[in-house]
Amino acid sequence: MVLATLLLLCAAPPADKAVKVAAANANAERQTLSAAATDNLSKVAPVAAALPSAPEPKVNPEVEPASFRSAAQPFQPARPVTRRPGETPRQKKTWYVLMAVSHAGAGFDAWSTRRAISSGGGREANPFMKPFANSNAIYAATQVSPAFMDFLGKRLMVSQNPWIRKLWWVPQAAGTSMSFAAGAHNLGVAR
Repeated sequence: MVLATLLLLCAAPPADKAVKVAAANANAERQTLSAAATDNLSKVAPVAAALPSAPEPKVNPEVEPASFRSAAQPFQPARPVTRRPGETPRQKKTWYVLMAVSHAGAGFDAWSTRRAISSGGGREANPFMKPFANSNAIYAATQVSPAFMDFLGKRLMVSQNPWIRKLWWVPQAAGTSMSFAAGAHNLGVAR
C-alpha cells in the first residue's frame, strides 16, 4: 500500500504547474460567467441584480505552492548503494567453458563408474552415490556437484573481496579435475 501511494505521488505532475493551470482556468471561467451574468441580469429583472456574484477563490494564484517530486526526479537513497563488481566478457566465456567441461567430466565419471561396476571389478566407494550406482540415475546425481561449483564460481567472480575475485575459477577447476581423475581410475579398474 505504501508503494502504491509513492507511485501515485511520483507519477503526479508537479503541483505548481497544475495549480497555475487550474487557477488560470478558474479565472477565465469566472470572467466568462460574470460577463454572461451581467448581460443576463440586465435583461431579466432588476431583482436579479441584487444577487451576489460568485465567491472569490481561496487559493491565491500569485503564491507558489510547494512542489512535489515528479517521476523525472527519483528519490535519493539515504546512503550510497554499493554495487557488486561485474564480470568481464573474458571471465564469462571462461566460466561457460569451465561449466561445460566440469559437467562433461561428471558424465565421464558416471559412465566409467557404471562400466567398472558392471564388469565386476569395481564398486562405488562414495556413500552418497552408492544408491545411484546400479542405475541410470547416477548420470543425474553426478551433475549436482558441478552445478554447485558453477554457482560458487559465479558468486566468487562478483565478490566484493579482490583476492577472492582472482580465485573464482578454482572450485570449477578442482571439481573438473576430480571428476576426470575418478573416471580415469574407474577405467583402470574396469579392465
